[in-house]
Amino acid sequence: MRTFAVLMDRMKTIVKCLLGLLIGISAGMIVACAFIVMFTDLTLTVFFEKLCSVDLFMLSLSSLGGIVFFAISLPVLVLAHETGHLAGGLLSGYKFVSFRIFRFTIIKADGRYRLKRFAVSGTGGQCLLMPPDRPLKRIPVVLYNSGGVIANVLILFAFMPLLWIDGGAFLYEFVVIFLFTDVIIILMNGVPMNVGNVGNDGYNALLLRRSEASKRGIVTQLRVNAMIQNGVRPKDMPAEWFVVADDFDYGNSLELSIPVMAMSRLVDEMKYDEALRGFESLYEHRSEMMRLFAYEIACELVFLRLITGDVSGAKSLYDKDLKKYIDDYRSVMSSKERILCAMALIGEQNRAKAVGIYDDLYARKDSYLLQGEVKSDLALMSSMLDADIERRYR
Repeated sequence: MRTFAVLMDRMKTIVKCLLGLLIGISAGMIVACAFIVMFTDLTLTVFFEKLCSVDLFMLSLSSLGGIVFFAISLPVLVLAHETGHLAGGLLSGYKFVSFRIFRFTIIKADGRYRLKRFAVSGTGGQCLLMPPDRPLKRIPVVLYNSGGVIANVLILFAFMPLLWIDGGAFLYEFVVIFLFTDVIIILMNGVPMNVGNVGNDGYNALLLRRSEASKRGIVTQLRVNAMIQNGVRPKDMPAEWFVVADDFDYGNSLELSIPVMAMSRLVDEMKYDEALRGFESLYEHRSEMMRLFAYEIACELVFLRLITGDVSGAKSLYDKDLKKYIDDYRSVMSSKERILCAMALIGEQNRAKAVGIYDDLYARKDSYLLQGEVKSDLALMSSMLDADIERRYR
């Protein structure tokens, strides 16, 4: 049933893409007609007569070529963008941790490079590095953060001369689409924007220059991520990384990451009551924060409410949207399996289902990117299942 549901979701995605493509083509035709009427001597009648005289085969081939050229340009330019971040970070003294393009991630663990699958909604790629071991004020962040846009700008100037090379219509079409895609990526990442409390590279560059709290947030995120990918559990990381400031901006994802990671560390330490109070306090401000954080906090609240006996409170959060979020990420984030295990064991009173979820995660544990998280989740699930045995035989 789950395979069929996934297949149906993919079919819906394909249909949406095709509809979007048709709408885009229609909108392009309307805009083209408007520009022709306003800025040329052609009338619409003459324009459509000329359009009808065009070889339909060549027109179709050109349209298909445009789609193919865009499909080639996007991953190449995303790769260049992330390579720019990598180069900027390495030049700033950072160490390699992972490099992701869409769902494919190269990581370095135990001195070896490995290929794994991981994805974060809203991102086409991600280059994560370990900051140098220096005091916060001496850790450079600008070149690492800006390296992606710099790389795209360099590519733009490198490819522009190809517009004046007579290599045929299809080469010209490819160059135009390639440069247009590059310009879009530069604008989307370089022009400071904060959409849905998610800042792009340009916005973060400004934020990091004027806010030490934001700088601490991104440096701590990078350090924690590097340790987790190398199999270290949050409870075994330095406690000073997780000190929560008295005042922070819930709409600033870099600042908010510190209290979220601190509460997650409490979960790993099995300090459930303290973690519950912290996450409940954060969740009260969910309308101010990035949606991804709101979902993650809701997931942990479901687990903590279940584990502390508030089953009805957990089920009130466990709605259709959260279920979909958990299902979308359970293959790349083991914490989602922990939450499903708790719901099966405590929320549904189905121990067999809970044990099956644990066994399935254990069998797939090496496939996950965040190995420290996997170790933590397996330990918490095992403790939860053992506690259930103790309750049954008292």
